Amino acid sequence: MPDPVATVVSGARGWPVPRRPWLLRMVWEDLLFAHWPCDPAALEPHLPPGLALDTFDGRAWLGVVPFRISGIRARCLPAIPGLRGFLELNLRTYVVAGGKPGVWFFSLDAASRAAVRCARRFYHLPYRDARITCSATQDGWIDYRCRRCDSRHPAAEFSARYRPLGESEGVAADPLATWLTARYCLYSADRHGRVWRAEIDHAPWPLQTAEAVLETITLAAGLGCDFSGAEPSLH
Repeated sequence: MPDPVATVVSGARGWPVPRRPWLLRMVWEDLLFAHWPCDPAALEPHLPPGLALDTFDGRAWLGVVPFRISGIRARCLPAIPGLRGFLELNLRTYVVAGGKPGVWFFSLDAASRAAVRCARRFYHLPYRDARITCSATQDGWIDYRCRRCDSRHPAAEFSARYRPLGESEGVAADPLATWLTARYCLYSADRHGRVWRAEIDHAPWPLQTAEAVLETITLAAGLGCDFSGAEPSLH
């Protein structure tokens, strides 16, 4: 679909913010960006026609992002029961179409049946039902555990502990960290293979370096990439 004319360019997004009003807003909390370099040839077959894999120094990146969504609000609507907040885990890579780099999701596991069904219906996103727990310890660790429980899709698990290390000055100047996280649209495809784009706007991420104990990750079965090779980039 063509973009509406707009006059404001926000931060690093690189193109104008759409003039039409926003539809949905939210806050992400307790988030980890964990990224692994991948051979582009492994991920390209899993993209629909119309999307090209976005790479950094010739490498594709596969990201696992656990977090908590809160403060969800649809424009001009009251809070919707079951959609005010929930835990989510996504498996993602980065793509480009029409000169606009964005996010492509291989899967999104969520502990909200209402969110899963709304996102499937209105955004054509591959959401899965999951049981997820997230808790914080007194020494700053986040304990995050996800088990997919969607009968229509293969089982998958993620369990990890992670925490920020407090270092942020060097991260802001790291071009890879910015490239991985400063994404201002997402792409999806419907059952007919048509590609859709949703615009996103956000303030620059206040990134910190992080450490993680990654116990179980079985999200990427069938993608031709695994998590046993290079050390991940953690923020």
